[in-house]
Amino acid sequence: MDLNKLQTQIEGHRNDGLPPVEEWDPPFCGDLNMQIKLDGRWFYENSPIGRLALVKLFSSVLKKEGEQYFLVTPVEKVGLTVEDVPFLITQWQHGEGRYTFTTQTGDEVLLSSQHPIELRHPPSALADTNATPIPYIRVRRNLWARFNQNVYYQLIEQANHTEGDDGAIRLELVSQGKSHCIGVLPSDSD
Repeated sequence: MDLNKLQTQIEGHRNDGLPPVEEWDPPFCGDLNMQIKLDGRWFYENSPIGRLALVKLFSSVLKKEGEQYFLVTPVEKVGLTVEDVPFLITQWQHGEGRYTFTTQTGDEVLLSSQHPIELRHPPSALADTNATPIPYIRVRRNLWARFNQNVYYQLIEQANHTEGDDGAIRLELVSQGKSHCIGVLPSDSD
């Protein structure tokens, strides 16, 4: 698969919104030597893709089926490697009772029931021996983002602390009137 050919196919099917990749089921055409690294950078043939516009274009046709990631057009589907999740939350805003997050590709995500936070164990490359679950947020469809470490630490400072029945402290953000857990601190007795 030629990267320029893929780019041309994607650009030919773009409109103002995201392409309807969930409606496309083209034949699998093989794997690209493309990776999305832990830090959110995209690589092709082991070289970073430096053009943000190209990364945004590719991310707009990203699809996950089972545990595999693909770039999809109406006529072909190619595989790529994702080290953790395809998106990384790099910025956040709080105002008018809601949190909005921005990914490394410029996608904006409003913390809500449509874009929930889920606590997951980080990949081994990021985890220490006593790794506790960290927050991920759904960006779209079944594509998720991990919070950049700096953003996560800033959000911890913003979080409300709520003690549970088990004595554990839940760190929560309130967005659109609903609490969303971004972490749990064990009770003193643990």
